[in-house]
Amino acid sequence: MYSGLLIILLPLIIGYLLPLKSAMLQRAVNRLLSWMVYIILFFMGISLAFLDNLAANLLAILHIAVVSVIAILACNLIALRLLEKRSPWHHQHQQEALPSRLHMALESLKLLGVVVLGFLLGLTGWKVLHHATQASEYALFFLLFLVGLQLRGSGMTLRQIVLNRRGMMVAIVVCLSAFVGGALAALVLGLPLTTGLALASGYGWYSLSGILMSESFGPVIGSAAFFNDLMRELLAIMLIPVLIRRHRSSALGLCGATSMDFTLPVLQRSGGLEIVPAAIVHGFALSLAAPVLIALFSS
Repeated sequence: MYSGLLIILLPLIIGYLLPLKSAMLQRAVNRLLSWMVYIILFFMGISLAFLDNLAANLLAILHIAVVSVIAILACNLIALRLLEKRSPWHHQHQQEALPSRLHMALESLKLLGVVVLGFLLGLTGWKVLHHATQASEYALFFLLFLVGLQLRGSGMTLRQIVLNRRGMMVAIVVCLSAFVGGALAALVLGLPLTTGLALASGYGWYSLSGILMSESFGPVIGSAAFFNDLMRELLAIMLIPVLIRRHRSSALGLCGATSMDFTLPVLQRSGGLEIVPAAIVHGFALSLAAPVLIALFSS
């Protein structure tokens, strides 16, 4: 039962155990990681093109993604609002001028464009493209190895994670409330509970959740997981400046695993430097939890 979980965790653990002290190597890992995301999403698009009953499956993907993102985010925001009432986050920061949210949204939509490009290429039916699924497996293992290197290179220790109370509190609330949302989505969609819980465990990490879910549940659920997490990131970019003044925990929790990378600049500009440690700890914790939980529920 746990062999699949071990296969997923092994490259992540190996990468994390390797010391990465050179700043030049860290930059190279970050660049390579960005390219691997595009490659995996491209393969996912190709696999999507080989689905039977393509039109019906595309509608199913959209339906699953929309229902799951609404259920999961609604439960996240309700739970985070309760956290704010019980434990307010006091701060002195005045919101600064923000970078263009449209520009950041377009950066996210580039990823969608890569999936569409792979999908269009897959429609040609070339024989060599039938190996896309197998190629995506090897690409995923390499991606997880690079993620392990990146997490080790971030310098975040277990002590620092535990000591940042706010970041860990928000991460735990997001994790647990997402399970409720995933269970609710599974009930509405008529899916097995484990599928709903796996959908809820991506926390905005679209490249990882998409390919892991595709491996375990097929390209329909995998593509739905990708769109579910991509929509989460896009909504976070749009809503952080609106929420962060009065609802800092909600703004941070909405980002999910992306709070330590892609949405961190928006959080910093909106919430000040004081939110950065909590954002990094929050994103780090969810980034570690996501592959473990997805693989566990997929098993």
